[in-house]
Amino acid sequence: MAKFLHIADIHLGIRRYRSEERTRDFYHAWQDVIDKHAIKERVDFVLIAGDFFDARRVEPQAMNHAIAGLKLLREAGIPVVAIEGNHDCHEADTRFSWLRSLSQWDFLHLLEPVYEDGQVKMHPWDEKKRKGSFIDIAGVRIFGSIWYGSTVSESLGRLIEAMREHRSESLYPVMMLHTDVEGQLNRPIPALSVGQLAELRSHIRYLALGHTHKNFEIDDWVYNPGSLEACNVDEYFNRRGAYLVEIRDGRHHVELRRDYRQRKIERYSFDVTGQPSPEVLFESLMQQMRRDTGIEHGKSGAAGETGEAAADRSLDSAPVIELTLRGQLEFRTASLELNRYREEIWREFEPLLAIVRNQTLPTEYAVALGLRDEVSRAERERRVIEDLLSREARYRDHAAALAAMILEVRHLALNDESPEQILETIARREKLIEQPAG
Repeated sequence: MAKFLHIADIHLGIRRYRSEERTRDFYHAWQDVIDKHAIKERVDFVLIAGDFFDARRVEPQAMNHAIAGLKLLREAGIPVVAIEGNHDCHEADTRFSWLRSLSQWDFLHLLEPVYEDGQVKMHPWDEKKRKGSFIDIAGVRIFGSIWYGSTVSESLGRLIEAMREHRSESLYPVMMLHTDVEGQLNRPIPALSVGQLAELRSHIRYLALGHTHKNFEIDDWVYNPGSLEACNVDEYFNRRGAYLVEIRDGRHHVELRRDYRQRKIERYSFDVTGQPSPEVLFESLMQQMRRDTGIEHGKSGAAGETGEAAADRSLDSAPVIELTLRGQLEFRTASLELNRYREEIWREFEPLLAIVRNQTLPTEYAVALGLRDEVSRAERERRVIEDLLSREARYRDHAAALAAMILEVRHLALNDESPEQILETIARREKLIEQPAG
């Protein structure tokens, strides 16, 4: 019997909302998962399926966070097996990456296929050289891969051929792959189809995925745990965790462990429609937030709380609060005092962060008001942007196509896609726009 922990998308060193505490949150999640679900469970090894770091250029604090956790695992005699993800892979013009350094320093085993004479090769782990494409631990043969991006569909067949010659009937085959899978995210970017994924099934019993920041499973053999922490506010409500996997009687049995330290995020929404002035809007908004949070204005203690409730709002447990303003403004957008809202939220509710999003419709751009209630928000946004573009003669003929491009690029940016991916999307859209009709 073998037991292992499968995690991915740890994103050590991440910087969101310019908060050092949020950076430390990802370290605390990493440490807590190691303690509760690797060391205490006495697993045989840990799999990290890409994006251990948030960036290729690792800051000293992020490296300290990484090594602190890896040392705990090494002291417990638990080997770590990893692959590179898109955030921490080596640059195209160099063989250097910090994951390779950690592998050379004996903190982990970085698995990578080898490319020789245009062919993909899989080499067994060489302990002396500290490199290899697959490794055997506790009766499990673990195959690695690299970040393929948009070429993953083309590369899969060559990977399968390379693995084929290293199959063993006596070892349980596991593979790590960092990729999007079709149907799991509403993003118009290349992803591996479920049909293509199925080509691996005759060679692999457990496919350990990373990259998508939410948990999903496919047909009891494909497993994606999701990121350990929410990389942005929108991801907070995604299901995520760490897989504890036991292999017994020739089968794997999985459990998604979610009980580890994560920062709480609270989201509030306020409809500005019908508020006649900035001051009336501000007072109405704060009254609603006090009702929604159950906190009375003017009470003593943190955010009006006392005793244990106030103590629980310490720096470690203070939530991130996001407030979204929606609806039709009755006055000019310039009169919205967003900084005032942030300051008052901090003063009254003492969150770690106060994020205020303005998604109101200004009076001067009321094109979406006449749409039926059943029209989606996405469609309303598209109509507003298209209307704005149509007011400029140079954009008028391509307003619809440009609006679609703007929304797609915004979605990519909000999901932290690379600048290269965003530029590639813009270039592809431009070519379509430039093509003559018919």
